[in-house]
Amino acid sequence: MGIPAGRRERGWRRTVARTGDGSSASCTLNIVPVVSPSRPAEPPRSLRRDASRNRERLLEAARELFAERGLNVTMDEIARAAGVGVGTAYRRFGNRDELIGALFEERMQEYVALAEDAVAQADAWAALERYLERSIAMQAADRGLHDLLIGNASALERVARIRDRMLPLIDQLVRRAQEAGDVRPDITVSDVPLLGLMLGQVVGFSHDIAPDLWRRYLTLLLDGLRTSRAAPSPLSVPPLESRQLDAAMSCHRPHRR
Repeated sequence: MGIPAGRRERGWRRTVARTGDGSSASCTLNIVPVVSPSRPAEPPRSLRRDASRNRERLLEAARELFAERGLNVTMDEIARAAGVGVGTAYRRFGNRDELIGALFEERMQEYVALAEDAVAQADAWAALERYLERSIAMQAADRGLHDLLIGNASALERVARIRDRMLPLIDQLVRRAQEAGDVRPDITVSDVPLLGLMLGQVVGFSHDIAPDLWRRYLTLLLDGLRTSRAAPSPLSVPPLESRQLDAAMSCHRPHRR
């Protein structure tokens, strides 16, 4: 009796007993199953959805906590705010720096977009002024971004890559304003990041006491960049009072790398 082809295709085979001289001794058929190696089962779709949802919850919680408190937030705090376990947090992100990288890559791209938008403006002075104002406003609204730009050690390489993309754009802003006669000729492109750093320090120093204080010093800085002006620009934000200065100094913690 033959073995149906279909069965052989499904993994069955036939064995025939033989004598010592190699001739067939019988037509006995031994039908034995051939077991194919099993493939690992894919995780259920619901589990994959849960993992994706947990990741988004962690990112959202981290975004809010970093913006409010800066980068000195622990994974435990982020997991608690997201409503997930710490183990889940570490499965989605190996460590806090990995989470920071995922969250702020997009924010750094927005920083580049600010410079690109300013370059596209026709008025050279207004373009430089707009870039400085908007870039510092981003830091003031997001303490985590401020910490990242000021010098978070784990993000130095990422920030350096963004800076390399931005410097040619900033150079265009400065040169155009100088060619228009609006900006003093001894300013260079490397001055602008340091001006942003100066204002960023004001943001960090006064954030809890007078969050808009940086605008006062931006006005003073812009007046210093101009080649001429009819009169000093009005300062829209008052200076700190003595008690506010004392409070800011008592709360201020110098940045640690």
